[in-house]
Amino acid sequence: MTQDEALRVLKTGAHVFLTGEPGSGKTYTINRYIRYLREHGIEPAITASTGIAATHVGGMTIHSWSGIGVRDYLSEYDVEAISENKNVRRRVKDTHVLIIDEVSMLSGSVLLMVDQVLRAVKGVATPFGGLQVILVGDFFQLPPIMRRTAFACSEYEESQESPFAFSSSAWRDLNPMVCYLEEQYRQDDASFAKLLGKIRASDALEGVHHILEARTIKEHEAPKDAPRLFSHNSDVDRINDERLHQIPGRMHTFTMTARGGDVLIASLKRGCLSPEHLLLKEGARVMFTKNDPAGKFVNGTLGEVVSISMSGAPTVRTYEGRHIDVEQSEWTMEEGGRVLARIAQLPLRLAWAITVHKSQGMTLDAAVVDLTKAFEFGQGYVALSRVRTLEGLHLLGYNRRALEVHPEVHERDEDFKERSRNARERFGAMNDSEHQSYVERFITAAGGSREGGVVPKAKKKSTVEKGATQMVTLGMLKERKSIKDIAKARTLKESTIIDHVENLYVRDLLSFDEVKRAVSPALLRSMPKIEAAFKRHGTDTLTPVFGELKGVYSFDDLKLARILYKAL
Repeated sequence: MTQDEALRVLKTGAHVFLTGEPGSGKTYTINRYIRYLREHGIEPAITASTGIAATHVGGMTIHSWSGIGVRDYLSEYDVEAISENKNVRRRVKDTHVLIIDEVSMLSGSVLLMVDQVLRAVKGVATPFGGLQVILVGDFFQLPPIMRRTAFACSEYEESQESPFAFSSSAWRDLNPMVCYLEEQYRQDDASFAKLLGKIRASDALEGVHHILEARTIKEHEAPKDAPRLFSHNSDVDRINDERLHQIPGRMHTFTMTARGGDVLIASLKRGCLSPEHLLLKEGARVMFTKNDPAGKFVNGTLGEVVSISMSGAPTVRTYEGRHIDVEQSEWTMEEGGRVLARIAQLPLRLAWAITVHKSQGMTLDAAVVDLTKAFEFGQGYVALSRVRTLEGLHLLGYNRRALEVHPEVHERDEDFKERSRNARERFGAMNDSEHQSYVERFITAAGGSREGGVVPKAKKKSTVEKGATQMVTLGMLKERKSIKDIAKARTLKESTIIDHVENLYVRDLLSFDEVKRAVSPALLRSMPKIEAAFKRHGTDTLTPVFGELKGVYSFDDLKLARILYKAL
């Protein structure tokens, strides 16, 4: 199936499993669909199975979005409690389209829990509460990380089925259409693409071994410009630290900044490929960690730091010879078009070495790959498929597990391909008028606008008015009015105005000085004492600080103080 054919299916509102080989354009296709939805006034819930994947798509983990957290099993009490959580209810009630990226790393038990919560919140027996569900991923890549306890109290206890999401009863009930993308946009080398296909199909591996052995090199033969991919973090950290300290010159430290709630920030940091504290020197080997909107670099672009200015901004010379002055980038967690949290850091990481896990989603011109310690199905396939050509692949070695794919995945893949062919025939036979009627019915059911670009009235009441009242507060703050005066003039509680201030600051609509100007002089004089209390507890949580200060300062005061404290 082509990308355009898959997009045609998605627009009808059908549940879809979007899959295909690495480099087939899954992310590109889903981004096209997200843009289409937003053009018609529909805001999808964008989630992923892991923090890294969630950071790539600018969303939340499905665990956080659905409220299930790290649970392995939900009792009836758990389902009821989560479904009554006001944040979960608000998220689910406002959502008509749910996207889950990197579904291969999502266990069947997690998918089942998400289904249970959505049914409970929506109050219907329809799978996933009636939302359009789009599952994106490739099961030949890294599988779910399963804890043994997950089998103790789940649907798998009796049957001992595999942990893959497609084995879940939730997947079977959803019964998504399969859109199997067949085009290839990463591998420029037809023979290399054929080799990867043989690994994927577990076909004629003797010939594969012969080709890979010809690409196996000794340590001293490894090209110095190519990043190294390892299966374990310890190897990556060791090499990057050693190589950085071997370079003469001054060490520069770039520290990540953050705004938003502690839990959300922690999730963003875990998923960000740039480290919280980035150490660089002139001569350091680096890799860009995200795509540049202007197209100057992509996630995986390699280069070397050639200079670091007096202001601290590094200049990177890419291996194509381009010079890029690197500025901070932002990673955000959004919900319903609203930024909940953001972190900012240089979009770089040291690149003498990287783990296979963190390389997923990258495209590399060349790589030195060590799979001698490969321990998981799909690990070798992910590592090899990062590279564009066979000539760019340099193997230090590999073990038996490196080329193995899970037998159940291989068997199920044939079914996915057959179902994709059936979907292609069905939608290919559908005339434009019939297809358009499906599209328009779905847009209407999802509360969108058929014409595009118009926010439906129902959404205006739930989201736009809320944003508008914050904009009124913003205007009054810009006029140098105090929080107390704004609350009085608007006949609102001061706590409501403080919530506005916090949200406006996180969204970068208010500066530190503007927040400080709105705070009472008495609270500003108390900041050293409050700041010390926050530091002693090592947390941004208000309750322990409130207790230590014996209630002298209200929670509203502490909320304002927290904004100022975190900005210092």
